[in-house]
Amino acid sequence: MNKLSAEFFGTFWLVLGGCGSAVLAAAFPALGIGFVGVSLAFGLTVLTMAYAVGHVSGAHFNPAVTVGLAAAGRISWSTVPGYIVAQVLGGIAAALVLYLIVSGKADFAGVGGFASNGFGEHSPGKFSMMSALITEVVLTAMFLVVILGVTHKNAPAGFAPLAIGLALTLIHLISIPVTNTSVNPARSTAVALFAEPWALQQLWLFWVAPIAGGVIGALVHKVISED
Repeated sequence: MNKLSAEFFGTFWLVLGGCGSAVLAAAFPALGIGFVGVSLAFGLTVLTMAYAVGHVSGAHFNPAVTVGLAAAGRISWSTVPGYIVAQVLGGIAAALVLYLIVSGKADFAGVGGFASNGFGEHSPGKFSMMSALITEVVLTAMFLVVILGVTHKNAPAGFAPLAIGLALTLIHLISIPVTNTSVNPARSTAVALFAEPWALQQLWLFWVAPIAGGVIGALVHKVISED
């Protein structure tokens, strides 16, 4: 239960901090933080929680990371379902808190896309489904390569959260215009439940692509490194 609680609260923080920055602060008149600010927010959520609870659960906060670590042999497959459930529930709880905050705005007229991930008409840059698929698979794979590398027994100790947080920041800097950046099915699911109907209709891609990318990243790690 300690591990599942850590995953719940870690994912809660990721969604509240990352998606919250996108919904509340990204386009704030004159003082908005923009894409760079949102990218940093996502990276900082992982960095801070990895230091806070990484020693408890391993700080996955992401079903694609959990599956990738299992594929790499770092964790048992039997732990995967519980971790994923905890991550999704943590994300939904954060999205609910964010919804309650947003709905208190004086001119509230609905949450719109609510920082959801999308492709085609719902991509920030109007990128196609194929572009979205390639982006999410490749970037999640690279995320796993970084995670598996910096947590290797021969890697410098104590720096893994910093490298992982910066990697997630870089991933967002690359891909916000394409998909609004998922690489995390729990993050995608959480906000899609509160957003306009299209978000749930396109949610399948943001489960399939990140998980496929996580497995590919694990395979790449096995080729270039030995645990």
